[in-house]
Amino acid sequence: MAREFARVGVVGLGTMGAGIVEVFARAGIEVVAVEVDEAAAAHGREHVENSTARAVSRGKLDEADRTALLERVRVTTDLTDLADVALVVEAVPERLELKAQVFTALDGICGPDTIFASNTSSLSITELSVRTERPGRVVGMHFFNPAPVQALVELVRTVVTEPEVVEDVRELAVRLGKSPVVCGDRAGFIANQLLFTYLNQAVGMFESHYAGREDLDAAMKFGCGYPMGPLALMDLIGLDTAYEILEEMYRQSRNQRHAPAPVLKQMITAGLLGRKTGRGFYTYAEPGSSEVVADGLTPPPPGADDSALRPVSRVGVVGTGTMATGITEVFAKAGYHVVVRGRSESKGDGAVAAVRKSLEKAVVKGKLSEADRDATLGRITTTVDFSGLAECDLVVEAIAEDLGVKQAAFSALDEVCKPGTILATTTSSLPVVECAAATSRPEDVIGMHFFNPAAVMKLVEVVSPITTSPEVTATVRDLCAKIRKAPVLCGDRAGFIVNALLFPYLNDSVAMLEAHYATVDDIDSAMKNGCGLPMGPFALLDVVGLDVSLAIERSLYQEFRVPGFAPAPLLEHLVTAGRLGRKTGHGFRDYS
Repeated sequence: MAREFARVGVVGLGTMGAGIVEVFARAGIEVVAVEVDEAAAAHGREHVENSTARAVSRGKLDEADRTALLERVRVTTDLTDLADVALVVEAVPERLELKAQVFTALDGICGPDTIFASNTSSLSITELSVRTERPGRVVGMHFFNPAPVQALVELVRTVVTEPEVVEDVRELAVRLGKSPVVCGDRAGFIANQLLFTYLNQAVGMFESHYAGREDLDAAMKFGCGYPMGPLALMDLIGLDTAYEILEEMYRQSRNQRHAPAPVLKQMITAGLLGRKTGRGFYTYAEPGSSEVVADGLTPPPPGADDSALRPVSRVGVVGTGTMATGITEVFAKAGYHVVVRGRSESKGDGAVAAVRKSLEKAVVKGKLSEADRDATLGRITTTVDFSGLAECDLVVEAIAEDLGVKQAAFSALDEVCKPGTILATTTSSLPVVECAAATSRPEDVIGMHFFNPAAVMKLVEVVSPITTSPEVTATVRDLCAKIRKAPVLCGDRAGFIVNALLFPYLNDSVAMLEAHYATVDDIDSAMKNGCGLPMGPFALLDVVGLDVSLAIERSLYQEFRVPGFAPAPLLEHLVTAGRLGRKTGHGFRDYS
């Protein structure tokens, strides 16, 4: 039977500590909160009072419950007042020696059954536990900020933590209304280890000028549904805080991908710490503000220089599959005449029928008028011969993800299309320059990677190999804005932006599971509840398809040769076993 915790202690009343105090008190638990001096204690008490007052004003807490909550909180400056508590949560600044000193002092004050928990986000729980006479009763209890709101609590066990201690604290977290996940003692635990590796990689992309800050952030927001882009999130966290977490992760792992990108140290030295200083990757209206203001790195809006753009009024689409029909719908709805090239008349008719079906759904939902439906369909024609695309200003290839097939299509287009026609490929993983090499006009070839479903997803990755003309890139970027898409510019390398950031993160998750560090459910919960992602990594892998994911990870590893990019053996084994995700009914989870 789980242990009852009627009285607990919290050491440290900063933002996190005060929030943890409020969480315990909300659950009806008496809290003894300790700070270093009277001023800090008063500030901590004020934080709890202000937070609960806001909850009352928002209708999330009534005044009587607030009064009762505050009566359960006792603030003191004397550690000996914790002598009779059942649990102490340490929430002092993120310095190992300071935390260890607190635990050492508490060890001589508290009873032998008292559990010690650290709220650290990255430091070793093992190193803290050995500074006590009770290492088996020391755990990590990592709340997320703001603690009264965020559901996730990471419970960190060491190799000597007693199983009943983990279970008791897990049951307590549930009583607090939290979603606890259990993991081993590794820097960054679950959420930060996966999150900061991804953030560090995004910073490296920015540092190498592979993509701009706005493009990196828009790619992950619109391509993956993330609440914030990686560089905006770094500014929110604080570059100094992110650097310290990465440094600790690297100290423990010696994984090169955890080594902080050099530009972080340079920015920290220059005082560019993010929102709190008013400048980081972005510039803000003032320190602490979330309002981004234009600076020297802000790109001009699409179409700012019309003189550099090629006119586009007639668009060709090569292909009749799902992506091709979606792209056809997007351009036709935006007012462009679209010529669809299919391998047969029936294929072309099928593509038009698919567009009609999609438009009918929009009409039924009240999102499109019947007149607009008819006008859109009236702008679509079909052809069997490539020559039917001769007068197009832009041709988008959307056929099988096979380089030989795509090169044959580009060679055929090169022969029939008029001079100045832009030739674009929707490839998600193949080198765009290889398609350009199949033509006599490589300067006119570019990547336009739409995301599925093309009619719904806003993102288009505009991929410019070294051969692409700047005016072609500018024209395509402007065109994307005109068809109500969010264009992001990047270079021509495996994964472009989204897949290059997403799939190493997914692979890291599989490796974490393979090492028995945490379970599928706990890892998914950590990333959804701790980082606000729309899906956990394993739920997403099962949706994408494990075979598709494996192919992308292999291409990334082949290009970059980074050890951490090598597909996790577990993923290889699941694919070999035919467990491909939802489409087969079995993946990381089983589906009915």
